Amino acid sequence: MDFQKKLREQKLFLLDMDGTLYLDDDLYPHCLDFLKAIRDQGGDYLYLTNNSSKSADKYVEKMERIGIHARPEEFFTSTDASCVYLKEHYHGKKLYALGTASFKDQLRKAGFPVTDHLEDGIDGLIMGYDTELTYQKLDDACRLLTLQPDLMYLATNPDWVCPTAYGYVPDCGSVSQMIFNATRRKPYFIGKPEPAIAQLAMAKKGVGPEATVLVGDRIYTDIACGVNAGITTVLVFSGETTREDWEKSEIKPTFTCQSIADIWEAIR
Repeated sequence: MDFQKKLREQKLFLLDMDGTLYLDDDLYPHCLDFLKAIRDQGGDYLYLTNNSSKSADKYVEKMERIGIHARPEEFFTSTDASCVYLKEHYHGKKLYALGTASFKDQLRKAGFPVTDHLEDGIDGLIMGYDTELTYQKLDDACRLLTLQPDLMYLATNPDWVCPTAYGYVPDCGSVSQMIFNATRRKPYFIGKPEPAIAQLAMAKKGVGPEATVLVGDRIYTDIACGVNAGITTVLVFSGETTREDWEKSEIKPTFTCQSIADIWEAIR
């Protein structure tokens, strides 16, 4: 399959951010050129991320700080996907939210009764990537899951780590593993690699799978999500996944390249 031809045919680019477009506050080379080239060829894009520590407004602030002009409607996070899922399956349920203040605020704005301390009437536990994690939150989660064996338990994403400029830090998947070690309870994960987050993003833009491509740096979340959703995938080696990881993985992307600079070269 011709890499350049295929990417020039795509109308919607679903873009992972951490490890794909930037690392911490450092944009990867030709990131802005890449985004402009998508629009220049008549395409569109959404920032599709499993990182639930920030709301769309917070992501806009971050993007502006590092040099990308962005609007809230250009983001589709695992928290957005979780809100859609909760509205369909658990509307009106009181939730203990293990996550950042931004995460809890987004859930409240979506209409969910949210608490961050133990109280009567809690119907479910939802966990996100929590950069404000405390031991008290872990204790609360273990208490809820142990004393209420049938408690609804959701998590925004299964990522083991989140990339930083110096390496990695534990992400939501790692924290859920700690809780599993204590309670033997595993959450239902909402974000990538579940296909729903990509399907909802495509529905938002009115574009079908045949004209959509997902670009990301993780095989087990980004690429698996695209494969599960039946869309073209591009794995970049600028983040978590190494070429050795890719060679050993049973999950295979449509294409691989070193970075978004290579995709820019293909579509400009």
